[in-house]
Amino acid sequence: MKTIDYYLNQPEGQTYDKKSGRIEPKALAITMVAMANADGGTIAIGIEDDGTVSGIDGMTEHINDLLRVPFDYCIPSVNVHPQRIPCTDKDGKDNHILILEVEQSSAMHATSSDEAYYRVGDKSKKLSFDDRMQIMLAKGVQYYEDYPVARATVDDLDLDFVSKYCERIGYKKDALTFLRTNGDYILNKDGKEQVSGAAILLFGKDPQRFFQRAWVRFIRYDGTEEKVGREMNVIKDVIFKGRVLDMTRDAIAFVKTQIKEHTYLGPEARFVTEVEYPEFCWTELIVNAIAHRDYSILGTDIQIKMFDDHYTVESPGILPGRVRLNNMRTTHFSRNPKIAAFMKEYEFIREFGEGVDRMYRELEEGGWPKPVFKQDDFMLRASLSSRFAPEIALEIAPENQTISHINDGNSLSQALSPAVTSLSQVLSQVCHKLDREYYASVIKVMAELTKEPQSLRSLMQLTGDTNRGRFKNNVMRHLLDAGFAEPTITDNPNSSKQKYTLTVKGKELMKSYEI
Repeated sequence: MKTIDYYLNQPEGQTYDKKSGRIEPKALAITMVAMANADGGTIAIGIEDDGTVSGIDGMTEHINDLLRVPFDYCIPSVNVHPQRIPCTDKDGKDNHILILEVEQSSAMHATSSDEAYYRVGDKSKKLSFDDRMQIMLAKGVQYYEDYPVARATVDDLDLDFVSKYCERIGYKKDALTFLRTNGDYILNKDGKEQVSGAAILLFGKDPQRFFQRAWVRFIRYDGTEEKVGREMNVIKDVIFKGRVLDMTRDAIAFVKTQIKEHTYLGPEARFVTEVEYPEFCWTELIVNAIAHRDYSILGTDIQIKMFDDHYTVESPGILPGRVRLNNMRTTHFSRNPKIAAFMKEYEFIREFGEGVDRMYRELEEGGWPKPVFKQDDFMLRASLSSRFAPEIALEIAPENQTISHINDGNSLSQALSPAVTSLSQVLSQVCHKLDREYYASVIKVMAELTKEPQSLRSLMQLTGDTNRGRFKNNVMRHLLDAGFAEPTITDNPNSSKQKYTLTVKGKELMKSYEI
């Protein structure tokens, strides 16, 4: 059992508050309601604001009134577990404090005067009507995706797409029958058909017509922080619209092109490529945001923000149901169950409740720091640290690893790769027109040619380039002009048996850097 010292030394915060034994029942109800609506918590009665212990002994009638607060002043009733803890009060006398353990609730609670509160830090925030609705939706008291969409009709749905979905899930009847009888996508009220939010978001012809800013926005920043005004550092800004499936596919495909890679010479002179973020992890954050965002918040969008050292996905809405920052790995709740089920059919979600825990495991196994989740008012932020951030890369890079490439030529590779840094500097001086984007390909080709002559096709496969003209112009031309490589058949440059090898100059260069 915890002692008085524990409660005296515990700082007030999200889940703990100290109150005088003289507190009025109506005032206590505010704190109880706020905690029940948020994360639950503990209220210590008999400790003054200045930390002195006044106790509760000799106040039997008043304490009995406080014990009835969960029933008489909270609607619906709040589950509270009381306990008395012995103590010595400020006068040196034996006394007690009253501990009230308030359970987190899946319901929306208000005081007897119909005022709702939510615990934010060490304060009880009074909720507006819109705030109450958002929390009710987050708790699953109601599902916003089931609300009818004003002005929407069946004509706003793409029935051809619905038919394809029915075919995918093995539904044998027509699209309209599916929408009317499965999942209540279309409801009939007072003889009039109403189309739900889930129907528009999943099957609509133009979902953003009804859900403004229900899109995904990608922003790439130059640097490690977001700047505004004259210092604005946005270098790429792309918006993905359409149905849930379109946004998910398009956003993931685009972000994949923005993930950096490092290539280095590993054991047995084989090239090893490492990625900036594990694909499952950065993909999971996008999928979670689209599947679980609060679509009742119309004034903002999902934002994917990429910085030099971290990647953040911002999703409108508080954590849903009983999911909290401290139980995300083990607790699952779908704010939008129809949207989540749809995404599972398309295999963006494998098993409900598995994603966050798997993300933690993959990051840990790969040597990355844990993801960082932060709840700010009605926006959830999830961040991953880049493998190539200096403090991370130095920690997890294998001993003597030679990093030779980051997709955009980022200088972080140079900090970790003295040999390749020097070689890159030589290339920049000798191959004056060589684009930094192709440094890695040039070094790969030179390293491969140290072993034996290679055909142009083999070298293209090595670098992953599928365009013959582009490869010859951006890679081979520079090596030939600089005198680092030469064809094996000099009298017939276009021979089908043509291969390339390093010149003496090229071999000496590679040998000098032990590559």
